[in-house]
Parts: sequence; structure tokens; C-alpha cells
Amino acid sequence: MTADLRSRVEAWIAADPDPTTQEELRLLLREEDLAKTDLGDRFAGSLEFGTAGLRGVLGGGPNRMNLAVVLRTTDGLARALLAEVPDAKQRGVVVGYDGRRLSRELAAATAEVLAAHGIRAVVFREVGPTPLAAFAVSHLGAAAGVMVTASHNPPEYNGYKVYWGNGAQIIPPVDSLIARAIDEAPRARDVQRHKDDALTTFLDPSVERAYLDGVRALSLSKGGDRAFPIVYTPLHGVGAKLAEKALAEAGFTHVTSVAEQREPDGAFPTVRFPNPEEAGAMDLSFALARKLSAQLVLANDPDADRLAVAVPDPTSATGYLQLTGNQVGVLLGHEAIEVAGGGKGAVLASCVSSPMLGAIAKARGVHYEETLTGFKWIANRALELLAKDGTHFLFGYEEALGYTMGELVRDKDGISAVVAFAELTARLRAEGKTVLGHLESIYRKYGLFVSGQVNVTRKGQEGAKELLDIMNRLRSAPPAEVGGVAVTAVVDVEAGTRRETATGATSALTLPKSNVLIFELAGNHRIIARPSGTEPKAKFYFDVCEPLGEGEPMPTAQQRADETMKRLQKAFTAIAGTG
Repeated sequence: MTADLRSRVEAWIAADPDPTTQEELRLLLREEDLAKTDLGDRFAGSLEFGTAGLRGVLGGGPNRMNLAVVLRTTDGLARALLAEVPDAKQRGVVVGYDGRRLSRELAAATAEVLAAHGIRAVVFREVGPTPLAAFAVSHLGAAAGVMVTASHNPPEYNGYKVYWGNGAQIIPPVDSLIARAIDEAPRARDVQRHKDDALTTFLDPSVERAYLDGVRALSLSKGGDRAFPIVYTPLHGVGAKLAEKALAEAGFTHVTSVAEQREPDGAFPTVRFPNPEEAGAMDLSFALARKLSAQLVLANDPDADRLAVAVPDPTSATGYLQLTGNQVGVLLGHEAIEVAGGGKGAVLASCVSSPMLGAIAKARGVHYEETLTGFKWIANRALELLAKDGTHFLFGYEEALGYTMGELVRDKDGISAVVAFAELTARLRAEGKTVLGHLESIYRKYGLFVSGQVNVTRKGQEGAKELLDIMNRLRSAPPAEVGGVAVTAVVDVEAGTRRETATGATSALTLPKSNVLIFELAGNHRIIARPSGTEPKAKFYFDVCEPLGEGEPMPTAQQRADETMKRLQKAFTAIAGTG
């Protein structure tokens, strides 16, 4: 086994055009016991091209993000484009990159491989956010787009996100087509690269201007108090330039960015994990907010496609309450529906997001659908609805802090969401209301929806088999009740069916097939089970809905919802055999 591993490492080194990763691997080969190194993991397979491209730890080897992997990936992308898009050379490919380690270099290599195939590349002049790359694909009519980013992953990661000509992240069968072309690519050292100024140009500043104009045109409300203090952080990412401009152009005059985190820095020195959902990531923002008596705290993740929000809360230890992704999604979605006047357009959410937005949409006569997890499904479904009957997209979100307003960007867009939430806050302040008070009024009208999640992690091949067995058991013998609450319907996304428990009647789903089970419960409660697509983990999502009585204190309803949540979680994990 060691001899085989050594020979595979040596073959990779011989094909690797990057001296840095070559030497990195040579140093590991000098270890007497290769089992004590991470070479086994680096060569356990190839970094899989899926979801919307690649993402992995930086380093040498096929199971890492590096120059060799990006060269072969781009060669495959170029061949797929030439085979599928007749005018791909003329339309070109947008190539963006963020502030992570090696992002600029990998973007430059991407452009060189495209040029070698005669495909025009329009490259970011400097680091920029993911939403700008997605916008540029649509705005320029490009054949595809590449964004070199690992979003909110730890500093040691980078990635390669791919957009198709519709401006949305790739979905089947395009992802498989590109993956097959990558498999057929030559070894990295033999991939052709060409520096050609005629085929490689910088993104014109007019594209950024058009994007900012588009953000301004999305405005959900005019006027209101726009002089209140706001604290913003890009978490060492690339969001500050456009977020600050967008807020200023929307009339917000008192925006202060966290100085220690304002400039792009791929080492992310002030946070352990550059994800605003992680504990401690917002500490500097809260400290500055307390100093300035800020009425709103806004945070983008490092590539600015996500948004986190916190609002004043005297009961919190920090003085601020960070809203959940579902709460932000409900607030922005509710605003989009109300501004549209109801019955016009569509709102979409991932199936693991709170069903509360669906309840609001139904009451207002607005089209609502749930998609598989991942914003690529939301964006592509929105395009399908538009093509089908002209239904325009109002808003979409997923609970992991991803939102998009209207049809400007066909992906998550943390910049336009920053402005939208600031405008919502301004309107409420002008009416003498707070964000938390407004959220409570929505709960009182539609019910208090509370979401929770239980993750079940296992290790190794045996662990992966156990997780698969869990899903198979739940599928073959679904529970009739959970914690004393009746299961009213079972949705099997892999089978493409929804079955009513009482009658046995089945109906077909429009969702693409995926290993997801949804248990609809009496009282508008819901449980979802699915394996993680990136980790050896099963994820159970719980949604509880508690109606509020007339004048009932919120804490009373919250306690009731929490008790129901705990009961359902305990009962379901026992049914799954993981409790």
C-alpha cells in the first residue's frame, strides 16, 4: 500500500506545474512512515466537481485545491463550453476572485487556459464579491462564469464556483458534462495555457456601476429615517467597497465599518472561522455597535454572498440579538410580498428553510415553492417560472444566511440584502417600530415558527454505511407519529412522491430526485432528514408552529414551542436509532 501511494505521489509531482506544491509533497515523501502524514487523504481520490464546482483545502495532491486541479478543471470547462455553446468563444467567460490565498493566481491561470482554447476571459481587475461575478455573467451575456472563492470556509480553503450562461450556478446535466470533460483532460503539466491580451480583458468599471444601479432599483421602500447609526463588517472579505457604496447611494449617512476587518485578508486574523454564524465572529462588530449606539449591525461573509443581521436587545449579554437566517428571510420575504401587493410574482425557499414564508405567501396569494438545498436550485427554478408563464421572481432565501432580492442576481447576494434590510429598518423607525416588534407582529398573524437542527456524525466507511441505513429505515418504515404528533404526509424526494398518511393517496413532486425525506406533522410541524453532501453526517431539521392566543405574551408561546421542539427532537432521534 505504501509503495502504491508513493508511486502515485511521485507521478502527481511529475505532472504538477507548481514548484510550491511539488516541494510540499516531496517533503511529505521524506517521512519514514507515510501513514503518519496526510498523503493518504490527499490521494484518496480527486476533489469532486459537483454542487457548483470545487471546494477544498489548499495543498498538493488531487484531493486538494491547487494550480494543477484548477488547470485540469478549466480545461474541462473550456471543452464543455465549446461542445455545448456554439458562440462560447465570442461570448466569453467572466472570471472573478476574492481575497483568499491563491485566489488571484488561480483566476489568472483560469484565464490563460480559456485563452488557449480561444475563449475570451473577462477578469476582475481586483478582488470582488461573488454577486458581482454572477451579475456580470448575465449583464455581459457571457457563456459562463468562474468565481474563485471558498465563501465562508476556514482560511485553509479555496474553491472554484461555476456559473452557466443564464447567470445561475450549474445544475444537472451541465455539472456532469463538465465533470466528464475534466476526467478526459490531460495531466496538469500538459494543459495548454496562453497569455493573450486580445482574449483576456479586465472587467469594465461600467459593470460595477450597472450592478449598483440595479441594487438601487430594487428598493423596497423610499424615505424613512436613514441617518441612524449602522455598523457593518465584511469579516476580512471583499464586501466593504460595494456594500458601503450601495448603502451611501441609498441615503444611509451613518455607516461605520469595523476597521480591523474592513480590508480583504485571506488569513482572517481576528476570527477563528470567517462565518458570521459562528460564535465570536461578530464580537468586534458588537463592541463597535455598543460604542456608537448602533441601531443595526450588518455582516457579510468573506465573498459577500451571505448576510447576517443583529439588532439592539437589552436582554442580551452583548446588547444585540443576532437574528437567525430564517428570521431575516421571513422579514425580507414578507416585505417583498407586501411591496408587490400580493398575488404578483413568486417567492422561493430551500426545503430546509422555515415554512413560515410559505404560510405568508399562501395568505397573500403569492406563488411559493420549495427547492432542494443550495441556491443554484432557487435561481434555476426562478428562471423556469419566468420562462413558463412570465411569473417574476420577488425573493428567495435559504436558512444559511443566503438571500436574493428580485431578478438582479441569480445567486445569493449579500450586498443587495444589506441595503434591503437597512431600508426595512428605516421604514420601521419612521413608523415608530422596531425590527423585533415587527417580527412579533408577523408571528402573531401567521404563527410562531421555530426551527431547530440535530446533526448525527459518524466516522469512516462503517459510519457512512450507518448513515445510509438510517435513511433507508426511515424510508421503508416511516413513523405514523412522532412524540405524540401524527404524521400527516411523507414526502420522499428520492422517489419523487408525497403520500398522505390517512388515505394513502400519492402525488408526484416537481423537485429533482435527492436523498431527502420530509415528514409533515399535524399542527403545521415538520421534520426533514437528509445526509450531508459534503460531510459524513445526517441532518435532521425540525420546524414547529405555535399559534398565539389573543394578547398571549410571546415568552409563553416561545416556551410552548421550545417544549414541542425538544419533544419532537427526542422522539425522532430515537425513531432513527441515533438518540
